[in-house]
Amino acid sequence: MVVVTVLAALAAISLVAAAHWYLWRRLVRDTTSPGGLARRLGTVAVVVLPLLSVGAVASGRSGMPFWAQQTLAWPGFLWLAALLYLLLALLVGEAVRPLLRRLLERRDASGVADAPTGAEVPAGAEVPAGAEVPAGAEVPAEAVARTPVGAGPGTGSGTGPGARPDTDISDGRPDLPEPSAPATSPASAPAPAVAPGPGPSRRLFVSRVVGGAAATAALATVGYGTYGVLRGPRVKRVTVPLAKLARGAHGFRIAVVSDIHLGPILGRAHTQRIVDTINSTQPDLIAVVGDLVDGSVEDLGPAAEPLAGLKARHGSFFVTGNHEYFSGADAWVDHVRELGLRPLENERVEIPGFDLAGVNDVAGESEGAGPDFAKALDDRDRTRASVLLAHQPVVIDDAVRYGVDLQLSGHTHGGQLWPGNLLAGLANPTVAGLERYGDTQLYVSRGAGAWGPPVRVGAPSDITLVELASRQA
Repeated sequence: MVVVTVLAALAAISLVAAAHWYLWRRLVRDTTSPGGLARRLGTVAVVVLPLLSVGAVASGRSGMPFWAQQTLAWPGFLWLAALLYLLLALLVGEAVRPLLRRLLERRDASGVADAPTGAEVPAGAEVPAGAEVPAGAEVPAEAVARTPVGAGPGTGSGTGPGARPDTDISDGRPDLPEPSAPATSPASAPAPAVAPGPGPSRRLFVSRVVGGAAATAALATVGYGTYGVLRGPRVKRVTVPLAKLARGAHGFRIAVVSDIHLGPILGRAHTQRIVDTINSTQPDLIAVVGDLVDGSVEDLGPAAEPLAGLKARHGSFFVTGNHEYFSGADAWVDHVRELGLRPLENERVEIPGFDLAGVNDVAGESEGAGPDFAKALDDRDRTRASVLLAHQPVVIDDAVRYGVDLQLSGHTHGGQLWPGNLLAGLANPTVAGLERYGDTQLYVSRGAGAWGPPVRVGAPSDITLVELASRQA
């Protein structure tokens, strides 16, 4: 067992190291100059940020002072979310990169082919003697102008220096110069293709464009997802018909909230937003279905105090989640009771029109306090409708076995960070929403907070107002 654990840890470390090496290669090495300040700073960031993430994850379990947990949590957890979306964006960039290079190559080739090599002199036009012809221009032989008699340098007779015979003294007729062929000179040769000017090479340009686009997309995604968490959950309304629900309970409203996850990042203000949102729906009953906290009562007791302001005609109820057993479940059960919530520890209460039951989370089995469906449901009146509060959806098979009509759960966060919903679907029968299993219906809330990165992408937080409908009404 120890060997398997060590191998799993080494595999995880290797995977994280490979991910950061790839990130450094694409965002730092491929886009910066060797030895430059940008490369040095990028290299330091790629080394320091994962260390902060490890510290953020380990600080809560290692008993670090709460102020140290808060210091590490923001940069460490946000980097985990940023890393995920940077990697996804860069992988998309791998497909875009060759297309962009090919586009630039075609553009450059087209530019060279269309570049003018010089002006043409029309046939029949005369070019005055001594006039300059543009480099590369084609000059027809017949376009060369005749040199007038007595004109031009060296005019005159004789044979002195610079003299040029203008007439044929043998017959007295002007000696007209014969048309000469166009002179070939370096100036008249075709101009070579212009070499790329100064600036980044094509490969560097493509790397910067792809890297910049990936970084922009990833940071924008993380920023928007963080805003969604800090803004607070929105109310979602669901109507659930129950065959055995008494007519008098038709329209009974249960405010379901799960996975608040008070901790080093989400604190008292987050709790107050949730309380205000729940109270605004004016529910008949409030159900807090686990994962309230990530920390001890000593550190997070003040953050949970606004829960005392919850208002519902039939009261507020609480069941444990797996994170309560990481944080001292017994102490938290006592604390929420002091705040006015009633813990349901494998027990049941009668509500007008139906039975409300609650079971401990399966994580409590390690402490001898796991779910006990027989204790909570065995001796009830099966003609009455029953609603079960259970943190994890995986206990739905037990709920079906005991004839539960509706199970209310959380735990999955709806995946929290896309594509995490795909992974959550592998471990849970339902990731979010309402589904039927035999005669039992299961509703899974996406939760009101966030674990780890305070970021949600594709799985917005919610508080669900479940309205029960009687088929007898």
